Amino acid sequence: MKIALLQLEVLEKNKEANVAHGLQLAAEAAKKHDLLVLPEVWTTGYSLGHLEQEAETPASPVLAQLAEIARNEQCAILAGSVPMRHADGKIYNTSAAINKNGEIVNLYDKVHLFGLFHEEDFFAPGNNFQAFTLDGLCCGSTICYDLRFPELFRHLALQGAQLIFCPAEWPEARGDIWRLLAQARAAENHTFVVAVNCAGSFKGAPFYGHSMVVAPSGKILAEAGMQEEVVSCEIDLADVARVRSRLNALADVRKELIQ
Repeated sequence: MKIALLQLEVLEKNKEANVAHGLQLAAEAAKKHDLLVLPEVWTTGYSLGHLEQEAETPASPVLAQLAEIARNEQCAILAGSVPMRHADGKIYNTSAAINKNGEIVNLYDKVHLFGLFHEEDFFAPGNNFQAFTLDGLCCGSTICYDLRFPELFRHLALQGAQLIFCPAEWPEARGDIWRLLAQARAAENHTFVVAVNCAGSFKGAPFYGHSMVVAPSGKILAEAGMQEEVVSCEIDLADVARVRSRLNALADVRKELIQ
C-alpha cells in the first residue's frame, strides 16, 4: 500500500485558501497513491472563532470534492479533520474516512479535547471509539491530543486495527514528544501509525511538521521536515502479522485494566 502524507501549510483565518490548496494537493497525490491523509482542522486552521459559520456537515462541498477525488482516482482518503456540525446541533472536531468508491465509511469525533487551549469552548467531545474497515483494512482514527492517551490506541488495536491515523496540529515546542509518542503507540500495539501534522504557525508559534509513518516495530519508515511537503511511503501490511508472530503483547493484555 502506498500512502501520501499531506503536510499542508495551514493559514490562519483563510479557510478559502486552505480548502483550495488542500484539494489541489489531494487531487495530485491521489493519482499516485492508494491512500492519502490530511492534517487536523486543515480547512480553518486553529482560528476557531468563526466555527458557527465555517463548520462543515457530512454533506458539505469539501467532503463531496474529496469523495470525488477518491472515486475518480481510486484512492482512499482520510480527510484529516474538519470542524463539523452534527445532527444534534453541536460542533465536533471530526475525521472522515472515505473509501475508493467515494463513500464515507467512518466519522470519528475527537475524544480528548485539549484543555490547555480550552477546546471544550469550541467543540463537543466525541464518543465513537470503534475501529472501522477502509477498503478491506481494519483501521482506527485518533486526532492530535489523543496521541497522549494510550488506552484509546490499545482499544482500537484490540478491535483489530492494523493501521491507526493521527492527523494533528502539533507545535514545535512539544516536537520531541510527538515522535516519542507516535513510536510508542505503534510499538506497544504492533500497528502502523500514520501521524500527519501540518506546517506553518499559529499566533507566531510554529507547528512541528514531521509527519511520519511508524511501523508495527516502532521504526519510523518515513518522516517529513517542518515545511510543507507531501511524503510518500509504501508499507507492507503483512508486517503487522510478522511482528505479532515474534512477540504479541496484545495477547497478554489484562483487559479488566482497560474496561
